[in-house]
Order: sequence, then structure tokens, then C-alpha cells
Amino acid sequence: MHAPTWLWIRSSSVVLRLGLLLASLFLAYYLLAPLPALPALLWFKSDHSLVSSKFASPISLGSVNRSPPPRTSYPPPSSQGVSIQYRNAPWKWNVGYWLSHCYDHSRTISVEETISDKPCPEDCSGHGNCNHGDGRCRCFHGYHGPSCKNVLNLQCNLKASEDSPYGKWVVSICPAYCDKTKAMCFCGNGTKYPDRPVAESCGFELKGNLVDWAKADFQNIFANEDTKKGWCNIDVTDLIDGHMQVKEQCDCKYDCTAGRFCEIAIQCFCINQCSGNGICNGGSCQCRKGWYGIDCSVPSPLIAKTDWPEWLRREEALPVSEFVPSDANRTYTRSKSVQFQKRHPLIYIYDLPPEFNSHLLEGRHWRYECVNRLYDQENTTFWTSQLYGAEIALYESLLNSPHRTLNGEEADFFYVPVLGACLIARADETPHLNMKNFMGLRSYITLDLFRQAYFHISQSYPFWNRTAGRDHIWFFSWDEGACYAPKEIWNSMMLVHWGNTNAKYNYSTTCYLADSWNAIPITDRGDHVCFNPQKDLVMPAWKLPDPDLVTKRYWERTKAQRKILFYFNGNLGNAYEYGRPEENYSMGLRQKLAKVFGSSPTKDGLLGRQVTQDVIVTNRRSNHYSEELASSKFCGVLPGDGWSGRMEDSILHGCIPVIIQDGIQLPYENVLEYRDFTVRIEEEKIPQLVQILRAINETELDMMFTVIKSIWQRFFYRDSVLKEAQRQKKYFNKSSHWASAFSTLEKEEDALSTFLQVLHYKLYNDRWRLGSPKQQLKKAFLPEDCPV
Repeated sequence: MHAPTWLWIRSSSVVLRLGLLLASLFLAYYLLAPLPALPALLWFKSDHSLVSSKFASPISLGSVNRSPPPRTSYPPPSSQGVSIQYRNAPWKWNVGYWLSHCYDHSRTISVEETISDKPCPEDCSGHGNCNHGDGRCRCFHGYHGPSCKNVLNLQCNLKASEDSPYGKWVVSICPAYCDKTKAMCFCGNGTKYPDRPVAESCGFELKGNLVDWAKADFQNIFANEDTKKGWCNIDVTDLIDGHMQVKEQCDCKYDCTAGRFCEIAIQCFCINQCSGNGICNGGSCQCRKGWYGIDCSVPSPLIAKTDWPEWLRREEALPVSEFVPSDANRTYTRSKSVQFQKRHPLIYIYDLPPEFNSHLLEGRHWRYECVNRLYDQENTTFWTSQLYGAEIALYESLLNSPHRTLNGEEADFFYVPVLGACLIARADETPHLNMKNFMGLRSYITLDLFRQAYFHISQSYPFWNRTAGRDHIWFFSWDEGACYAPKEIWNSMMLVHWGNTNAKYNYSTTCYLADSWNAIPITDRGDHVCFNPQKDLVMPAWKLPDPDLVTKRYWERTKAQRKILFYFNGNLGNAYEYGRPEENYSMGLRQKLAKVFGSSPTKDGLLGRQVTQDVIVTNRRSNHYSEELASSKFCGVLPGDGWSGRMEDSILHGCIPVIIQDGIQLPYENVLEYRDFTVRIEEEKIPQLVQILRAINETELDMMFTVIKSIWQRFFYRDSVLKEAQRQKKYFNKSSHWASAFSTLEKEEDALSTFLQVLHYKLYNDRWRLGSPKQQLKKAFLPEDCPV
């Protein structure tokens, strides 16, 4: 029997009133509660929620000083697509929620660091540095053995033949004196300047613009007559008098010298410039007594604690123990164990044998290879536009970071500093770096270098086998990132610039055949993807520290100052003059964009089908590239041979990135909420690009510009730049224009601090770590309100 209608209405009215009362009490509680409690209300909101849906004003939890109430779990899956602001960046909800509740409030822990003075065999014979931590020598280039006594015989020339008396051409080819410790060519004994380098084309005869590698130009090199002096005997005064000339192909190809005749000794490049505790020899540090490490930054007990580096002595506690040898011959190891107050994440950096890093730097045949800075004849720093400079920048910053620890037992992560980009750049330069055993592939020889590093650390240290390498970090900065990583290390975290998830492109996309990984045997590479968003991270590429970036404050340009709707300047393929001839260059994406919107004529005089006045898609190099980026609302982000630096160009100039590369992630895309400051357009929708961009309303544009202004430094290696500015000031009392500009920059989160924040999140949230006793101990140092 049904209840009367009036009774149903009355009952509903009571329920409604009760519901309204409860809702009022609930709302009042949250209005009076601390602000960080708000996420509980917003967990179930849609993508248009006020937390930070795509374009709404975000609520910054990180800026609130009051402690939030305890939470026991993360937001549910319905919060996907919603960001949380932490230190002015829009993070994906789970990452931002963790950082805002846990990162700033985590307590310091006491870490015991042991400062050792283990002796090395014969003190490395003067041909290497002693690692006093493990008592093993790190030999300089060309020397090997336990005490570095053995000398290598590194030839400059490949095998000679009747037609090729100096062998086939190789970068190190030499008709003069070959320094067989480095496979480098010099003038040699019997000349006035024996240490003057002989560049390859300097030493051979020219036939027009071509070099005859079978005929040495001895007259040009060794002539020593009153009327004619060769490259190895000529003085600066001879050139000034105007009586003599030398081939323009003769120059200072190696690091450490400058001047027309390489007559000026200058500062060489070394990691962290040896921290002021050693002599830099063209990429390799010769540490002063009592110091060791690739950058001479680790002290032995011989060094007074007042002279210890800042990364080590920050927040020092009392010494725990000290052991001193009983005789002058250092029969026993001398060591000090000191407690330091440090914060997670703690990073242990392997001091690898030098063939994985410093030898690759020391043996460079072109000084610009794989380094992000050099020095002029005044010993003033000048920055290079080396595409792969992030590898050096991050390495140097981590070596100087207070998050670094020498105690592997306490470390959260282990950084393996293999300079892979240096090997790829130098592959086939010399006979000893020949690729004949690697199918002629630079990718394959580099895979082998990383695998040899794996063999070394897994056999020489206990840390790898404890976790199967899951807490280890490797940097693959080359064009296609970790696509060619050996299968043995795939459990680890990969830092890359190429976030190809293989969702669409499950093959090598580079047009440089020597870099392709398609042919690498599966027994060596395995069958892994190039990028796994669950464990890996795309890092920003290195960008030149241009002082105009700061003085003109491109990132702050207003929307009204940006008259160009869409901008892309770069190689557009074979249809254009000097364009790349390969059809699959950029996976054909730049070519597709140009066919529709090309604003510069092709070789046939054709423009794009939808040429628009405020859309620039051009192949013409511009002297005003930065100004044009900063005058644009949207900027194209498309691949080249693998990654390109267009994402960084866009962000540093305050331009909204328009990403056109399906299935390929960009810097921090798996931790930041990209929809708050970028636009992704599917490749098949390239013809609708302008229509899509014009449909974005003014409020959305304002929101994206605001976000970019607050995060641009996260795409820049400011820490590395400022450390170099400090070195220049300390050792040479110099302050260049770039140093002054970046030193006045507002201190915000940069690439290093963003990386450390991601590691902090991973430390407590990587699934493989959960449940381990050591992890539970680390959680004891977190605030009570951290999500579990």
C-alpha cells in the first residue's frame, strides 16, 4: 500500500532540511579550518574545478604556513587532470599534494660521512689521482694499471696502405708527431713550438677546396727558412711583419690554448674547474694532495675542516670517530667519521673509472665537443650552444649539492655519471674509438659504454644488487634518449630529452643512420620502450645563458605585445633551400606544417595552402629569433632528429608551447600538469591548428601566460650558471655581463631544484620501495600529515 502523497512530501521536506543543515555545518567547518583542508572538498570535482582545472585560478597549498590536518591516502582517480600549485608550478595532483604537504616540512636527518685517506699503489706514479675512499687510482688519459705505470699506445692513424700512407681519414690523422697517450697530433721535437697542435687539414695538401689525405704538406708544417716558416716554426711577429702566411686550416683545435698560433695558455674545461683544488689538463683534473674525485671536491683527513667544500660541511655535527696511522708510511687508513644534518633525497655519485667521463673530455679533438662552456684568452667564460650541455650542467650541480652523500648505505638514489653524449660525439674520431665492432653505429658503441659501467658498479659496489638498480639514475642526453640503453640497466630511472613512449613511434626516428637503434641486437638492447613515464623523467635541454633573456625579460612580455599568433622557425625539409633531404626527418611533421602554413617560399616558389598574416612558419634563419619568439602568443614544438630544443625556447621567451608530436613527452610532462600552460595538437589535426588556437579564449590565454611566467626558470640550469659566475669572481675577480645579469635574477625553482623535488616524491611513492623496512625508517622523518 502506498503512503499518502502529502506524507511523502512532508518526509522529503524533513530530509531536505536535515540535509541542508548538515551541509551548512560541513561548510562552516571547512570555512573555519586551515586552508590546506580544502582539497578534501575538491577531490571529486571535475576538470573545471577551482583547484586548477585547465585554466581556473589555482589554490596554492605550498604558500600556507599552517600545518594541514593528517591525511591517510591520496586523492582518488577522479582528480586526474586537476593540478595543485606548489612553489608556483602546476603539478599533477598526486605529486603536488605530496610536495605541498611533505617536502618543505620534512625534517633533517643525521648522516655519518666518512672522510678517508686510503693510500693507492705507488701514489698512482704521478699519472693519476688516488681515490682515497677506495684506495684505487684513476689514471689520466693514456695510462693504465693499478698504479698507472703502464703507458697505452694510442695510434693517431689507421693502418697504412700503398695508396694511403697515413691510413684512411680519421679525425686524429697525423703527418707530424702523434702523442700516443691521447692520439693527438702536435708539431713535436725538432720544431720551435713542439706543443703546437696540427689540425688534420693543416698537415695535408689542398687541391682546391679538397684535402689530399695521402700527401702530407711538410713545407707548410716544418719549413724553417728566412723567407718561409711553417706552422710549427712561425712566430707571431712573422705574421705581423706581413712577410709570411700560414694556411687558415691551421688553428687551435684542442682545448687549453688560444691565439692565432696557439701561443696563449688559457684555462681548460674541467668538471667544476677542479673545485679550485687541482690543475685542469684539458678535461681531466690533477688534484692537489689531500683531494680526490673527478672534480677534486672530496677531502681526505689531511684537509682542515674549515677548507671542506660547502656541500659537505653544511650543518655539521660533532665528529663520531677518528683513526690515525701509526707510522709515517701510512700503513693504516686514516679516516674521520662526522655526523652531518642533511635532507632527503640523499644522492650518492659514483666515482667511476675515467674512461666513462674524464677521458672522454680529455681526449676531445675539437674543444667545443660535449661541453657547455670554454674560456677565452683572458680566461673569461664563454658559453657554448652545445645541445647536450645539460649532461654536464646537472652533473656539476649534483657534485656541489648538499643532497650529495659519500655514504652509500644512507643514500636514496645513486647517480651513474657516464658522459654518453661525449662518446657519441667522438665515436670514430680515433682508431681506439673505432666502431667496426659495433656495426658502424654510434648508438651501439654508446650502449656498450653504459653496459661496461653497469658491469663495473654491479661488481665493485654492493648497492646495485640490493634493488636490481631501481634506485639508480642514468642520463641519456642524445637525440633519441634511452632508446639504446642496454637491457641490464632498464630498471633504473632514465633522464632523457626524448620522452618517446613508443605508443606511436616504436622504431628509431633519426635520419642519422649511425645513431639508429633499429639494428642493435635484441640480446644487447632488449625490447624496452624508449621512455617509461612511471619511472623516467624528461629533463630540459641546455640553453645558452643569454644575458638578453634577463635584461629584456622576454618571459614577461604581455599578451598585447605578442602580435604573432603562431611562430615556428627551423628546418622544414627538402622542399626548401638547404632543407634536410630525408622524407622522414622530423617524422615528416615539420614538412606537413609547412605545406599548410609555410610563410616562406619553397624552392619552387610555393607558400602554404593556408598562409595567414599572423602565422609564421619559416626556414629562414633570423638574427632576431629571441625577439620573434617573445612577440608570439604560440610557438611550435616539433621534433627534429629525435628531440629539439623548441620547448625550452618557447618557455624561456614566455610563448605558449604548441606540441605536435604524438606519444612523445616533454620536460616534466609526467609530473607537471601540462594542460595549464601548453596546447597539444594531434598530428592529424595540423590543418586545424589556426582554428584551434583562435578558439582559446582570453581567460585561458591569461592563465597560461601567468603559469609560464612562474615556471620558466624550471626549464633553465640556473644553478650551474651561477656556480660558474662564483668561480669567475673567486679565482679571476671577473664578473661578465652574463654573470651580472643572472646573478640579479629572482631566485626561483630551476632545473636542479625541480629534479630534486621529483626525486623526493619518488623516494616515498615508487611502488617498489613501499613496504621495505628501510623505507619505513625514512618515513619517520616526515610530517605526520604526509599521505601514506
